[in-house]
Amino acid sequence: MAERKQASRRLAEYKAKRNFSRTPEPSGDTSARRAAAKAKAKERFFCVQKHLASHLHYDFRLEHEGVLLSWAVPKGPSLNTKDKRLAMRVEDHPFDYGEFEGVIPEGYGAGIVLLWDKGTWEPEPGFEDVGKALQKGELKFRLNGVKLKGGWVIVRTGGRADGRTGADGQSRTWLLIKHRDEWAGAIDVVEQFPLSVKSFGNFEDILGQDTPDVWESHRPAKGGEAGAMLARIIERAQQLGPAAKPKKKQPSRAKTGKASAGGARRRSRRSAKA
Repeated sequence: MAERKQASRRLAEYKAKRNFSRTPEPSGDTSARRAAAKAKAKERFFCVQKHLASHLHYDFRLEHEGVLLSWAVPKGPSLNTKDKRLAMRVEDHPFDYGEFEGVIPEGYGAGIVLLWDKGTWEPEPGFEDVGKALQKGELKFRLNGVKLKGGWVIVRTGGRADGRTGADGQSRTWLLIKHRDEWAGAIDVVEQFPLSVKSFGNFEDILGQDTPDVWESHRPAKGGEAGAMLARIIERAQQLGPAAKPKKKQPSRAKTGKASAGGARRRSRRSAKA
């Protein structure tokens, strides 16, 4: 019962920002029940959603206490251990959001959402108390996804002086960093594996299943790189139309990331030796 009430409270900001009569996003009404059922589970769900809104970014989400802890990562995750990717903490999302893929036609977050990666995660030894780790500003964990695997850390940086604080008064600015292991490497994972792990499509495919014509009057991104990208996507989606559904066949591994980045790196080393 306590977990259900806590999950409901944590989704208050999420719900306040959305009109569920106008957005296809999950309302989060089932997340409280999920909290009670999964409170003691060792492995938890994680996902990364590629989101073209006012700017292209990647939403990194970790399941915790029935909701999805969420960070917006402008450049997306990196397998390079030298990269420290900016991750801005945003409001918790409902667990149901983890499988969401589609078009948000207007309002908060208007744009196209693509399920870029998903799998399970677990905290590293010493970080089992996730709430305490977040309060201290450092969480080490392991991912077992389609594209992202192995050890990672997300660490809070900045301070109240930068003006980027959440409701708890803590800085919203974090860094997402890959740990050195067999899954780390120089592969640009967001560039090499751009497609959805759910529909195996891209933004054009997802928008093509919706009504791309409505975007002529509801363009959430204007100007700049994101605006130019959106214009190309709308044009391509209009050409595809509703008949161009992504086929449920085995997609190219070079695009979806079904072949792990670690495996790709090992193969490249063997080729270099040949």
